[in-house]
Amino acid sequence: MPERGTRYAHAVSFRDDFEGHDLDRSVWIPHYLPQWSSRSESAATYEVTGSELRLSIPPGQGLWCPAEHEGPLRVSGIQSGVFSGEVGSTVGQQPFRDGLRVREVQPTQWGWTPHYGVLEVRARMELTARSMASAWLVGIEDEPRRSGEICVFEVFGDAIDRTGPAVGMGIHPFRDPALRDDFATPRPQLDVTDFHVYATDWRPGRVDFFVDGDHVRTVEQAPDYPMQMMIGVFDFPARPAAAVHAGHVPLLAIDYVREA
Repeated sequence: MPERGTRYAHAVSFRDDFEGHDLDRSVWIPHYLPQWSSRSESAATYEVTGSELRLSIPPGQGLWCPAEHEGPLRVSGIQSGVFSGEVGSTVGQQPFRDGLRVREVQPTQWGWTPHYGVLEVRARMELTARSMASAWLVGIEDEPRRSGEICVFEVFGDAIDRTGPAVGMGIHPFRDPALRDDFATPRPQLDVTDFHVYATDWRPGRVDFFVDGDHVRTVEQAPDYPMQMMIGVFDFPARPAAAVHAGHVPLLAIDYVREA
């Protein structure tokens, strides 16, 4: 394994280049946390074309979980696993507030759930001050404690300036008592409208974060259970600059996702 600050090199064990005309539905679910909403109300707007996955949020796309989520939110996202308890239960992935209840049962699907490895996402994005794009790994939550998050990248449009974008990366514990929150927003010198490779080298007790193969930071802890990939673009209609950018279509384009 590489020492801190060096580039990594591993054999590839999973790769999706989005070469077809649609998502591989055995791997990806084109919905964002549908158990708290429904498949129809959480459906992503996307296309697979030119060997890219393009997630977008057109002006007519509705709000996600408007009765439950604090503040209006629109999202187009995909995830590589899903499950839930019965309708009315509290069993489901990434609950965003206490007491949240399942609205639609989700059949269990584990499309791709890595447990350690180098995870890469090659992505570009078009954002404004009211939008955000992110890729993150989250525990499959078959047990509540297996819920930690490794954020590969998180970019808010209002955090991009002349010095570069603030690229969030790190770990959130959620309901995992073995983890502590360790998150930072370094500013690598890059243009997020161009493709860049965002990566994590996840191993027992440590996660290294890279951009374009260059080491950015290390977190000296790590989740120890299978995780699923979440990729999404988000729009916040209530942000102060929302009206100015109302006609803009947020975009997150993914060239490939791979595990080594």
